[in-house]
Amino acid sequence: MTGARPSTVPALVFATSSGEILDYAGLSMAGSAAGRISAPAPDDLIELPPGSELFSLPARLPIGIDPESGEPALLDTNPYQPGEPIQAVAAFMAPAHTAILSAAYRTDDAGAPLLPLFAYTAVGWADGKFWAAGFRSDYDCRQDADQFNQRLLNQRTRKQLSRHKSNRLIQHLGKCCLTYGCPAARNYFLGRWEAPLPCSPLCNAACVGCISLQPSGCCPSTQDRIAFVPTEKEIAEVAVPHLEAAPRPVVSFGQGCEGEPLLQAGLIENSIRLIRSRTDRGTVNLNTNGSLPDAVERLAHAGLDSIRISLNSAQPEHHRLYYRPKGFDLAAVCRSITAMKRHGRHVSLNYFILPGCTDDPAEFAALSELITEYRPDFIQLRNLNMDPEYYLRVIGHRGDIPPLGIRNWLGQLHKKFPELKFGYYNPPLR
Repeated sequence: MTGARPSTVPALVFATSSGEILDYAGLSMAGSAAGRISAPAPDDLIELPPGSELFSLPARLPIGIDPESGEPALLDTNPYQPGEPIQAVAAFMAPAHTAILSAAYRTDDAGAPLLPLFAYTAVGWADGKFWAAGFRSDYDCRQDADQFNQRLLNQRTRKQLSRHKSNRLIQHLGKCCLTYGCPAARNYFLGRWEAPLPCSPLCNAACVGCISLQPSGCCPSTQDRIAFVPTEKEIAEVAVPHLEAAPRPVVSFGQGCEGEPLLQAGLIENSIRLIRSRTDRGTVNLNTNGSLPDAVERLAHAGLDSIRISLNSAQPEHHRLYYRPKGFDLAAVCRSITAMKRHGRHVSLNYFILPGCTDDPAEFAALSELITEYRPDFIQLRNLNMDPEYYLRVIGHRGDIPPLGIRNWLGQLHKKFPELKFGYYNPPLR
């Protein structure tokens, strides 16, 4: 969590009605931990990483810190043009970065739209730069902005699409790459690192923050869900060459552009066996909600190397309220962890981070109990991509006790579970 720090306290930033982002030195930068407003500590700040984006937040007014009183203060108009409406600003940090504080703002209760399915990190301005309240949680460069040459990517993608016109999965990944800019799809076409294997149009949950399917009238999904089930041959045609030739190769079932891959467990089992009949190189991984432990048992037996189980909370009721599961619960998810561990396989938790909620003392206690009992190998520190206030309402977050703070939360986990690894990506195992 160390690195360059601003020489002065960052100023609040806001957006004008035309979308211009300005700084205001009359208030310093603030952040939010589930509604608790504070100034970020200097060690909590990093230069806004390349590849990040800035969002203006409609019907939300920015909150800063009054430099004289040290108390939170609302900015309700453009200080340079009084009376002109303004909006709060948040950062959507590049991959491999995790938030310490969310953006601080007050929402207009009358007609404020739900925020799109992104993460909203606190951001300020100092030394001619934007600064975010977060840290680099994985130094793997696989999705860094400077790793992608768009001209080369376009050439290789179109060449591959032309070469495999009959492979529906490759054609689908081409859209993911060229239309949505999916980093995993981009790396597949560049022949390196982790490649995606989406396979399931269906899901057995109705996650409030699902990025591939949202009900009409809600915030829009960020990408289209796959509309077909590929064959084992189509999957192997993606996976085998990638595993044989790519550096640090991983292929992963379970992507943002699909439902729940365990609903295609038979297909995945046959695909793993086909893949492993042709190559023993690299890691075959599954990203999943972990809902079907019997299916996970079959896949582990077939040769699945690793699993990443998405988890918003280690508290059963919070898990239920977010996932809105159909026929499973957190206990079933934990049995999936047990199934993989019984076969000596690698288990990651894709643990959604929302400052003030993730580090709530009750959540920390529940996660600690889960780790103690089931012994996952790795925790991926992924930011929750969802309107923060809406999420807190969905799970009924109370926040009666002050949160630990993300830095302190992570430090306590390191101390309590020294064998547990942390990062952001699925690690290559072989």
